[in-house]
Amino acid sequence: MKVTLITGASAGIGEAIARQIAGQKENVVLVARSEQSLQLQCKTLTQQFGIKADYIAADLCKPESVAFVYQTCRERGYEVESLINNAGMGSGGELIARDLQHELNMMLLNMNAMVSLTHYFLKDMAVRKRGNIVNIGSLLSFIPAPYMAVYCATKAFVRSFTRALHEEAKTHGVHVLLFCPGLTDSNFIQGSYVDDKTAHALTAGVRAQTPEQVAAEFIKAYKEKRKFAISGGFNRFGAKILSILSDATIARQTGKTYRKRMLQ
Repeated sequence: MKVTLITGASAGIGEAIARQIAGQKENVVLVARSEQSLQLQCKTLTQQFGIKADYIAADLCKPESVAFVYQTCRERGYEVESLINNAGMGSGGELIARDLQHELNMMLLNMNAMVSLTHYFLKDMAVRKRGNIVNIGSLLSFIPAPYMAVYCATKAFVRSFTRALHEEAKTHGVHVLLFCPGLTDSNFIQGSYVDDKTAHALTAGVRAQTPEQVAAEFIKAYKEKRKFAISGGFNRFGAKILSILSDATIARQTGKTYRKRMLQ
């Protein structure tokens, strides 16, 4: 059975994307840690859209979970036609004040799990000479932001990796899309173990989209087979401004802004 595999699908952008994909009458396999949330979501998608919805409960911070997801798909007879690497976690605050294990787990999830899943499923897609891979990046991939140093670095990795992979994969008939949301009104910040003061400093004055708005722009880019898209007109404008500034300038100005807010 042909399916679309979506990671980080139990809440936020991932959940909204799953609804959009199901609305295209594509069967879905959802991956996240929360089995209870996944069960309910699959039931809802099946009832509302008349598609096959299944789930795999897995913590992708654990390297063995990636192989488990791939093997489970094979055992259940799923042919992953599209892979949407959405799972991710964030971080904010001064690096020396952060829990090191959280930062390392973030690197494992945002980078290692994405590359590993891509490696597994791209090999199968290359044999079939068709398929789609979408990696969810971030507007922050363009910003070397102090107090979000590790998170921004992981998203810069996603951006560079995905843009390069597009050129490799197209020779095998596989399309690769880099989709970059900006700030989104979801539980992402809360799940990043950031205190309220830091969260305010990092997000004040930034226009946030809802997960549903992000997913609506995602599905348009997905259907149009675009290779790169930024969600939100405000974010697209911001990316153009960032493109003409040096990394040193961006880091210096961003650092000044965040420090001032944190001292308030």
